[in-house]
Amino acid sequence: MDNIEKAASAIPRDKFSILISHTPEVYLQAAHSGFDLMLSGHTHGGQICLPGGIPITLDSVLPRSMGAGAWKYHDMIGYTSVGAGSSVVPVRFNCPPEITLHHLHLLS
Repeated sequence: MDNIEKAASAIPRDKFSILISHTPEVYLQAAHSGFDLMLSGHTHGGQICLPGGIPITLDSVLPRSMGAGAWKYHDMIGYTSVGAGSSVVPVRFNCPPEITLHHLHLLS
């Protein structure tokens, strides 16, 4: 993740590109590098949330809207999985665990 631009430089601009990243915090670099889709985790969706799934903290530097589920930044779409585990304390509140399965389809 030290140089997303360099990693993306070999991808032809007319091809669909996916970045799988542990954290969504690199969304700015990923979008700037031309990735079409970014899949990530790390945030645990906040793990402890207010009613409605509003995270108290994400322990990540990014907009709250990118902390869980589907999101979009400029031309790049993304998904941040809340995962099935926990971090620091073994509890989840108003943030049910998930195992995400994505289906990608080729459009003709």
